[in-house]
Amino acid sequence: MYLLRKMRELSVFGLSGTISADDMRVIDKNADGLGVSALQRMESAGSALASAVMDEHPDRVTIFCGIGNNGGIGLCAARHLANEMEVFVFYAGDPKTHETRVQLATLTGCSVAIMDTITPDLFTSDVIVDAILGTEPIFPLKEPYAGLVANMNASSARIIACDVPTPGCRADRIAAFHLAKTPNAEVYNIGIPLAAEIFCGEGDLLLIPKKPVNSHKGSGGTVLVVGGGPYQGAPFLAGIAALRAGADIVRVASPTDGFVPDIIHDRLVGDRICEVHRDHLLSLAENSDSVVCGPGLGTAADSLAIATEVIEAAKKAVVDADLLRNPLPRAMGETIYTPHVGEFSRTFGTVPDDLVKRGETVLAVAADVGGVIILKGDVDIISNGSRVRFNRTGASGMTTGGTGDVLAGCTGGLFARMPAMSSACAATYAVGVTGETVCDDVGDGLLATDLLRNLAHTLYSEL
Repeated sequence: MYLLRKMRELSVFGLSGTISADDMRVIDKNADGLGVSALQRMESAGSALASAVMDEHPDRVTIFCGIGNNGGIGLCAARHLANEMEVFVFYAGDPKTHETRVQLATLTGCSVAIMDTITPDLFTSDVIVDAILGTEPIFPLKEPYAGLVANMNASSARIIACDVPTPGCRADRIAAFHLAKTPNAEVYNIGIPLAAEIFCGEGDLLLIPKKPVNSHKGSGGTVLVVGGGPYQGAPFLAGIAALRAGADIVRVASPTDGFVPDIIHDRLVGDRICEVHRDHLLSLAENSDSVVCGPGLGTAADSLAIATEVIEAAKKAVVDADLLRNPLPRAMGETIYTPHVGEFSRTFGTVPDDLVKRGETVLAVAADVGGVIILKGDVDIISNGSRVRFNRTGASGMTTGGTGDVLAGCTGGLFARMPAMSSACAATYAVGVTGETVCDDVGDGLLATDLLRNLAHTLYSEL
């Protein structure tokens, strides 16, 4: 209820300008979870597209529809226009989605000419609607679409593109839905809640890459976890979480004893990480896709110094726990920092109580440090310095020790094959959902290892 009351204030973190196809995929799926179905969104988009056509005052319109959801929007628009003007629809093939199938079936009851062959008179309408391919076109264009584009460009009709123009096709107007995906688009509101943009959700899991059929060991990435000494379990919790997140090879380099058959344990001599381990750890970091550094490390000055060098040698790094202090280390590529409120205060300054001000603070700090920050709390805040996302998943039982190590490891496992912001959002959402599931069974008796048993299901089977 608190978040609902804050929603108007949180709107400052909404998206603007043009967005990517991936961003829209996330928003669409998150909208599903908020109760605005794909069919509802298609209906709203089709109505908006029909309004754009009506603005042109045509006597006749031709709508070229593909077999995906972009085509479904075109079919829906044709139904809205059927009683207003002469409508021709070109549609060939079997619908790819349930929603497009529904629109095609419904359109058969309208006074619309539906054609599956291309004839010259299709290009003589006053307005042509390009509803062919949408935000994920396939290159190169195949027939009949390649020929359609050539003939559309040669026509004298005004062309309105549905969401995005088909590659190579002229567009006099672009009717975009919810947010623009290309410059110079007219944006139409289709009722997607703001929460679908600013809160993490199931949509963030869609961006996790699927391992191809011909995958080999290492395709899922190689992760190095460096930590342990004072706290022996932390690096192993992080390592198993990285495996559950899809990493193929996880090595834990730690001065603590332990045996986990799925993990390569690189037992470092002594009782803490120090200068004698430097060259070995740097070599491991340079040959890993991502490094998770800090779990269980402790505060000894030599441990912190060597771990800092390891991060600076890494392609990508997740910086956790005792390493979250000034001077803040950075990887050669992207870096993710995972502070709780106390660590954030120690490293960056006071954390405001107000959620909006807290989001603005994390945004500013992320921009300043040049990395992604996951500020853990009742509502997690994730920022890359240009965008802020909030995560409201989680449960009270997750206050037990080790859950932060699981989050760091899960983030590192995804980070081995995903960008930093996408990894942070997917991991934070998934670990929180897993905690909710486990707490339904064990309540406040939750253990960090309970999360490990359920994490892969959330990441890869929940959808």
